[in-house]
Amino acid sequence: MKLLKSVVGAVIALVLLSGCASGPQYNEVASKIPPIKSTEGRIYFYRDASLFGAAIQPSIRLNEQIIGVSQPGGFFYVDKKPGKYVASCQTEVERKAVFTLEPGQTRYIKTTIGFGIIAGRVYPELVDNRIGSTEMSQVNYIGDQMPAYIKQAKEDENSQ
Repeated sequence: MKLLKSVVGAVIALVLLSGCASGPQYNEVASKIPPIKSTEGRIYFYRDASLFGAAIQPSIRLNEQIIGVSQPGGFFYVDKKPGKYVASCQTEVERKAVFTLEPGQTRYIKTTIGFGIIAGRVYPELVDNRIGSTEMSQVNYIGDQMPAYIKQAKEDENSQ
């Protein structure tokens, strides 16, 4: 019985951890991230590594375009022209963060999990730069995985 509990515990831990981001930590890649062009701004999207809601990993949209995924412990970024933006995530309901991006500006959008009726809800939230830049040191870069994810998400969306 003790062995069975150990095996079940190990399997549960493996399943939970498989949903977390893998890749180099922000501090390892920060020096390799190119500077922002003077005509654009940068938006970082990240989620802390909490196991709460780890299986819930919806697409992140920016102005209705899929740009990535809300993955526990992961981050990616996009460089965009100045303007008004709406970042959104949808599970059983859609949640949005509306903000303006200025030339040369960096913004941080943190996605968090909240309780829902059927499934957890993912909330994109614009956070202060001091908070965002500090919390980034605790997450892993998943940006190199985004092109394949976006392609698959669009295919899945078109097949529905």
